[in-house]
Amino acid sequence: MKSKLKSAYQAIGLPRLIISAFFLIVLIMAGVYNIGIPALLGDVLRRWGMYGVLVLAMVPAIQCGIGPNFGISLGIVCGLFSSLIAIELNIAALPCFASTPVLGQWCSMLFAMVLGALIAWFVGVAYGLLLNRVKGSEMTVSTYVGLSIIAFMNILWVTLPFKSGDIKWPIGGEGARNTISLENSFGELLNKTGGFYLIGSEESGGLFIPTGLLVFFFLMCLLIYLFMRSKTGKAMTAAGANPNFARASGINVDKMRILGTAVSTSLGAVGIITYAQAFGFLQMYNAPLMMGFHCVAAILIGGASISKARISHVIIGTFLFQGLLVIALPVANKVLVGTDLSDIMRMIISNGIIIYALTKAKGGTASNEE
Repeated sequence: MKSKLKSAYQAIGLPRLIISAFFLIVLIMAGVYNIGIPALLGDVLRRWGMYGVLVLAMVPAIQCGIGPNFGISLGIVCGLFSSLIAIELNIAALPCFASTPVLGQWCSMLFAMVLGALIAWFVGVAYGLLLNRVKGSEMTVSTYVGLSIIAFMNILWVTLPFKSGDIKWPIGGEGARNTISLENSFGELLNKTGGFYLIGSEESGGLFIPTGLLVFFFLMCLLIYLFMRSKTGKAMTAAGANPNFARASGINVDKMRILGTAVSTSLGAVGIITYAQAFGFLQMYNAPLMMGFHCVAAILIGGASISKARISHVIIGTFLFQGLLVIALPVANKVLVGTDLSDIMRMIISNGIIIYALTKAKGGTASNEE
């Protein structure tokens, strides 16, 4: 009996146990303080779907052997750039969509996703080539690359000559605003598609189910699951798990690492567009700076390690991480009146989980090539 409990404990993991217990405690406290549980749960579901694809981008990166992709910012900026192009071209308001505005919104979002994923694929290939040259130090290099690309893109966001009134600053000058509304393009498109109130209404703070957003998230999970189960996906996993054995079996390890990096980067582009449409705005400049850390923390909470990740880790980890932030922050602000602990708690939770995972990893990614 004792051995079974120990095995169950090891399978679940300390971080997930702590987060799950804390999640239940703050949920009960939210009821005690009359914060409005249906509205909170609705927000948890929304954030589950809007962050899910970004966290999903960690799976191919981990499985191919580069470890948690702290450089997911490369894909994020590709998605932001393609979204700006979709807005600049005003695809949603083209004359052919005059009688069916919703179709224009869908075309605008899909255009941004396809273009962003395509750009991110080529960027991911170049990124993969770089990581192949620094085997054993992938997490350090990817973190540096992720932070550097945000700084570099800040220069471009300021200088690019946008013409759209939704993008550029309202009073003269060039460049993009800090926050760009998606109301005239594809804002909340997935959220509202098939969405309904399971409990109450909008006025009463009811439980809203963003059906389209959740279906899209689960569809992306299914596609990645099928890819990982394919011959190519299994070869990629083998290259990440045991490079020497994979090479002896005729698998091109470097090629598989590049493939996993490219898929991860493309998912990052699709993920940020999913996130932005659910939020209703594009957040530019330094806004995506810490997203990579939050995504890594979420999948680690779900039970992944720096050398193995599954789709179930994405689903569970994203729900727990986002659920904890959504519910714990208003509860903490009620308990500690006059405080705003949102940013502090995000940093403590995400970085704490990452530190725990790195200490368990005993030195980084398993890239023992020689």
